[in-house]
Order: sequence, then structure tokens, then C-alpha cells
Amino acid sequence: MRFENILTDINGFGRFQITIIAISFLGRFTLPCHFMLNNFIAAVPSHHCDISSLDDGGIFRNLSQAEKLIVGVPVQEDGTPSSCQMFTEPQYHLLRNSSNVADLPTVSCQNGWVYDHSTFKSTITSQWDLVCDRRGKNKATATIFFIGVMFGALTFGGLSDRFGRRIMLLVSYVFAMLFAVTSAFSSSYVMFAVLRFFTGFSITGIILVSTAISVEWVDVEHRKLVGVVDSLSWTFGNILFAAIGYFVTDWRWLVVSVTSPLIAAIVSWRWMPESARWLIANGKLEQAQVYLKRCATVNQREKLIHSLKTETLSTIVVTEKRNRTYSYIDLIRTPKMRKLVLSTGIVWFCVATTLYGISFNITGFKLNIYLTQFTYAVIEIPAKLCVYYLLDKIGRRCTEVGSLLMVAACLGINIMVPKDMSVFRTVVAVVGKGFSSASFSTIVLYSSELYPTVLRQNGMGYNSFMARLGVAVAPFTLLLDDVWRDLPQVVLCSAAVLGAIVARTLAETRNKCLAETIEDIEGSSS
Repeated sequence: MRFENILTDINGFGRFQITIIAISFLGRFTLPCHFMLNNFIAAVPSHHCDISSLDDGGIFRNLSQAEKLIVGVPVQEDGTPSSCQMFTEPQYHLLRNSSNVADLPTVSCQNGWVYDHSTFKSTITSQWDLVCDRRGKNKATATIFFIGVMFGALTFGGLSDRFGRRIMLLVSYVFAMLFAVTSAFSSSYVMFAVLRFFTGFSITGIILVSTAISVEWVDVEHRKLVGVVDSLSWTFGNILFAAIGYFVTDWRWLVVSVTSPLIAAIVSWRWMPESARWLIANGKLEQAQVYLKRCATVNQREKLIHSLKTETLSTIVVTEKRNRTYSYIDLIRTPKMRKLVLSTGIVWFCVATTLYGISFNITGFKLNIYLTQFTYAVIEIPAKLCVYYLLDKIGRRCTEVGSLLMVAACLGINIMVPKDMSVFRTVVAVVGKGFSSASFSTIVLYSSELYPTVLRQNGMGYNSFMARLGVAVAPFTLLLDDVWRDLPQVVLCSAAVLGAIVARTLAETRNKCLAETIEDIEGSSS
């Protein structure tokens, strides 16, 4: 007997499942905000040296602010004041002839910087002067966050397979909120960096566990809907993040604002059920019976409650020893599992690399930072709606392969198109961004269906780790333009093609029951 047979009897997509999706949606809202948070809190406002030390008590004091900049700060090639250099003494002759700046002695900023607060009231850049020779620390905050995400993926994947989905979801909620809010009140850069690592570490559990619970409670016909809704929660979070960032321009309050939805998620957690699949796979038949009866009642299938006996549930998983503890080692113990792990890992890495590589490299909008953030998010909506249609129409595998090939095509076109055709190149880049979003939405659902219940979270944890590795690599690929102008596009295009080739080897999961055990995978024909 399959678990899907029971779901069909008690309605695999009724009010019970819709409640699960709604609670997951609420908790996932904060995720894209934190993933893109560095765009706002680590933004670098216009700045120049603090030249108050040049005040000699005479002429300098009577100058206007514009005149003080002329005599105190050298100009760059574009005519703007230098961000990192100042004159050793006031150059009053520049008030008469500002072009005569040759061989004037300059030094690095001696007394800090003055920042433009017209766009941002405060950022970590202005808070801790992460500019000039300290700008590396600014970039490091995003890297530190994603390193936390990588290790969190490995940790929470295994823990939720061992201790259950529901309790680990609460742990993720609580610790993500605790570390994030505490980071907003950091008194030093080191404290902030450490807390961002643990925020990333904790927040990963929300991604992995909420997806698993949703997928494991719905029937075969509605799994694609769950995948697309989960993905759209990311898009809507990004859209609202742009609005929140526009109105909340102090970095500390912005961190608190985007984290606050976790309060509602923690409150609503009490209505989140444990995965009955996981309970049965781990021999907790009585607890599974309780949740299945609740599902039948909420979905108005009370007449079938009498059939939900522990004896019936015990026949669902009979091929493997219950109460066994599974680990990441089990992912590679058997031949077909090893092949699955290798294939999905490569695809996730390629998908993440191309998605974030394109996201970091889209130019030509000439919009402010908030409109740009909004535009990037809106682009994803039609892409993900198309995914919803295609997942059942042509299947998971063809959707994934097709999306990646279209990404590669867009990248290839932009390699061939002249740089001066900026409008056309931008349109192509936007289309590529849409297809890359479609490929990511597809692989999340696809992978959750490929792994067996007993190892699903371990598998998704590993895949998430590979994706975050791809995210970390993406910015570095863009630096390859120093070697050859189009090399970053060639690398991203190659990654998309490689991902498509490997995805072609994966088994199709459309309208198929989820595998419950490792033996289900090893005994399959594909």
C-alpha cells in the first residue's frame, strides 16, 4: 500500500493542506528579504573625506561647503570629489583655477568620511566606514551570510530527517529571529558578521523544512502547485522588500522590519502538522494516525477515519527497518542513490550559478536601487506561472532542461550582440533572468520528488549546499572580464548547458508516487 492511496481517500488537497501552504507562505516571506538584504544595508552612499581637520581658523572657516570641497578634496576623472583622498592642506588657489591640480600633495582620509544621506539614513557602510581600504569587509558580509546558509543546509537537512520536520521548523523560526534581531543591534562589525553567519545558518531550515512538509502532505496532482506557490512566496517577498526598503532607510530598523514576519510564523506554528510520511517511515504509527485523522476531519472525510488503523499504516513502509537513523552517508551507499546525488548536485550548482550570475550582471535599466529591486522581482512572476503550466504539460525533466537551454541561448545571444545595442541586450538579459528563475523553481520541486522520504531532507540539504556554493561562485565569474570581456557570459552559458545535459539524465516524476525508501530508488527501472 502506498501513502498516496491514503491521501486520496482523505483528500490530498483540501482545507488541511491549504492551511499548511498558508503557514509556510507566511514563514517564507522573510527569506528573500534576508537573501537580498545586503543590497540595501551594505549599500555604499556617496562619500568623501572629512576635511574638518583642514580648518586653520582663517579663510577655510568662512568658505561654503562647496568651496571647502574644492580646496580640500581632489576631483576624480568624472569630476566628482575623490572618495578616499584629501589634500594635506587647503589649496585656496583652486578657487580661482580648479583645473590646476597637478602634483598637489594628497593623503588618505585622516578623520573618517562624510556620507550622503539622501537615499539611506544609515547603512553598515557608513556605520563602520566600510569604504576605501576597508571595502572588502563590506563585500564580505554577503559571503559570510551565504556560508552560514551552506552549512545550515547540511545541518538542518540531516536534523529534520532524524528528529522530524515540525520541531526543526520551530527551531529555525526561533533562532533565525533571535540572531537576525540581535544583529540589528550589533555594536561592532565583527559582532554583526558573526550574527549574520548564524542568521543564514538558521534561516536555511525554514526553506528546507517548510518545503518538505508541504510536498509530503499533498497528493500527486497538486505537488506542482505547492512548488510554484512556494516559489511565488519568494517573488512576492522580493517585491515587498523593495517597498519596505524604500520606506525604512535605517539599516538597523530594516533588519528588524524584514524579520518581524517570523513572529506571526512562530504563532501559527502550533497549527503546522508533522509530516505523516516521516512519522510512518520512522515507525511512529500512532502519531501518524492522529495527524491523518485530523486531516480527514478538516477535509470533511470523517467517514474514512475508521480505516486509518495502525495496522494499515504499518503496511506502507515494509522494505526497510524502522527506527533506523539515516545520515548523509546513506546518500552514497547504493549505486542509484550515488548517481542521483551526483546529478542533482551538479544541476543545483549550475542553476544557482547562472541565476545569480545573471542577476548580478543585468544592467541598462538606469533606475534607482528600489525600482531595480522591484523590476527584478516582477520579472519572475510570468516565468513561474509558465512553470505551473509546463510541469504537468511536458513534465519536470523537460521543463528543467528547456529552461536551462533557453538561459544558455540568451547568454549566447548577448555574447554575439554588440555592446552598443544596450536596449536589446537588456531585454535579452531580462528574458534570461526569467528562464533562470523558472529553472530554479522547477529543480526545487523536482528534487524533492526524486529523493525517498527517509532521505529527502538529507538530499535537499545537500542540494541546497551545492546551490549556495554556486551563489558564492557567481560573483567571481563576473570578475573574469579582466581576462576577456565576454568570458563571464561564456562561463555562465557553459554552466547552463552542463546543467541541461545532466538534468536530461534524471528520472521523470510527473504523476508518480513519491519514493519512500532507498529500496524504492534502487528497485526503480530508471
